Amino acid sequence: MLNQDTVKLLSELSLSMFTKNFFGIYQGAISAKLDQEHFIINSKDAVFDNLDEKSFCTLNMNKQDYRWNIASYDAITHSTIYTNIHEAKYIAFAMPIYTTAYTLVHDNIVFEDYLGKTIFGEISIYNPGDLKTWKKRSALEITREIKYTDHNLMVIKGVGTYIYDRNIHELVKKIAILENSCRLLSIKSTFK
Repeated sequence: MLNQDTVKLLSELSLSMFTKNFFGIYQGAISAKLDQEHFIINSKDAVFDNLDEKSFCTLNMNKQDYRWNIASYDAITHSTIYTNIHEAKYIAFAMPIYTTAYTLVHDNIVFEDYLGKTIFGEISIYNPGDLKTWKKRSALEITREIKYTDHNLMVIKGVGTYIYDRNIHELVKKIAILENSCRLLSIKSTFK
């Protein structure tokens, strides 16, 4: 049985993230760690502007069963992060448009707006290399890289952004600041 408070919280925040284009239809993942062995994650056919109890499943990190077949494609990555980074309580994978577009032509995000500069300063963009083999490598590479980032987030060239936090509201705040800052950088480039 799913924790109704967690479902409600993730559903409400998913709607907000969807309306801001952080999630697309069938693009993205959001999860919450329930205990040392279990987490809740959206299903692979979840539509982020209308998540309910049927849109989530509870998975055991130590034992894959039939529920893994209906879970988000990112479930393995979320499980690997929860297993290796104990302070991770919530994880999101998003594909914010301006941030992801910015990664296609840059190697770093050098923030120039007040919030971006004071919170992040600069973020390296991870190059996943061969995208044909990325799915097989992603869970381990993401976990290895995100573990040592300063802000618990990883921006991946042409793929999107992974972020974890102990506080779901901090997670959403960071991804919103990241996206707004990249949007400003994009708009700035049109004034040259």
